[in-house]
Amino acid sequence: MDEQLQELAAHIEMRQGDLLSGHAITLGELTLETTASDIPELVEFLKTDEQCRFSSLVDITAIDYPGDDRRFCVVYHFLSMYRNQRIRLKAFIREEEMVPSITGIFPAANWFEREVFDMFGILFSGHPDLRRILTDYGFRGYPLRKDFPTTGYTELRYDEVQKRVVYEPVKLTQEYRQFDFMSPWEGADYVLPGDEKGEAK
Repeated sequence: MDEQLQELAAHIEMRQGDLLSGHAITLGELTLETTASDIPELVEFLKTDEQCRFSSLVDITAIDYPGDDRRFCVVYHFLSMYRNQRIRLKAFIREEEMVPSITGIFPAANWFEREVFDMFGILFSGHPDLRRILTDYGFRGYPLRKDFPTTGYTELRYDEVQKRVVYEPVKLTQEYRQFDFMSPWEGADYVLPGDEKGEAK
C-alpha cells in the first residue's frame, strides 16, 4: 500500500510540485501540504487527473494552534473510488487569512465550509452563503477554538412568565474551580488504595 502511495505522491509532485509545500505518508494515508491560495487549483487537479480521480469530498475541518503565527490548519479529506484510496490535503493559515472556497469544484463543500466557519471563525472567500450552520442566530464566539470557554458565554431557557425562550449570561450553579495540580491525585490529604506500592520503591 505504501508503495502505491509513494507512486501517487511522485505523480502529484511531478505534475503539481509548484503547488506543494510537502507531503507525508502516515497510517496508510497520503497527506499533502499546500498554501491556502493554491487549494482550488490543487483540488481541481486531484479531482480530474486520470491517475488521481479523487471525486468524493469526504470532509473539511480545521485544527486550532492558538500559540502559532499560523493559527489554523484547514484539512480536506478526499476519496478516490477509482484508486480505492483516501488523501488528505492541509493548509496552515493565519487567523485573519481567508481560504478560497471550493464549492465551485465540489458543491458538497458548501455545508462543510459553513461548519468550519461556524466552529472556528475561518472565512472562505467566494462562498455563496457563508453563515452559521450549527449554532444559533446571534451566537457569540467559535466553539472549537481552544480559547473558547467551556461554559460558553450565554445560556437559554424557557421563561414561564414571558412564555418564550430567553437568553441570559451563563450562571454557574456551583463555583467554577480551577485546578493547578499536575494530576487529579496530587494535593489530596488521603491515601488512595495502591499508593503504598509506589512509596515502597
